[in-house]
Amino acid sequence: MGAMQDSAGTDMAAAIGPCASIPADHMAFIRQVLDRVGDKWSMLIVAVLEDGPLRYTDLQRQIPGISQRMLTHTLRQLKEDGLITRTAYAEVPPRVEYGLAPLGRGLHEIVMQLIGWAADHHDEIRVNRDLAATTTSSRSRATATATDASAKR
Repeated sequence: MGAMQDSAGTDMAAAIGPCASIPADHMAFIRQVLDRVGDKWSMLIVAVLEDGPLRYTDLQRQIPGISQRMLTHTLRQLKEDGLITRTAYAEVPPRVEYGLAPLGRGLHEIVMQLIGWAADHHDEIRVNRDLAATTTSSRSRATATATDASAKR
C-alpha cells in the first residue's frame, strides 16, 4: 500500500501519501485486514446482513455463486475479526444465525458505496474491458504476423 522495505526486508513507513501516517509495524496487518474486508464475498455478506440476522441457507440464497466452502470460510473469518456475530439457538433442530456486529455495521456503509459504484459503472467498465481485449488481441496478431514475416526471411 505504499510501505517500503529496507535492504533487510523489514517494513519502513511510507515517506508520502495516505500510508505515511501509518506506523511501519502496522502495515502488514492493515494489508491483511484490507484483503479480508475488500474480498468480494466478505463485502456481499456484510451487505446482505444489514436487514438483520440470517441463517446460513438464507445467506447462501441471497449471495448467488458462493460455494458452501467459501461461505463457511468467509463467515469464520468475519466472525474472527469481530465483524459479524454467530448465535446458536438451543432448539430442535438447532438454529444458527449470523448478524452484523457493531464493527461490521461501521463497514456496511462503505461496502454499500463500493457495490453501488460497481453497479453504476458496470456498462462503462465492460466497454473498457472489451476495448482492452480487442486492442490486446490486435497487438498479438500483429506481433505474430511480424514474427512470421521475419522467420521467412
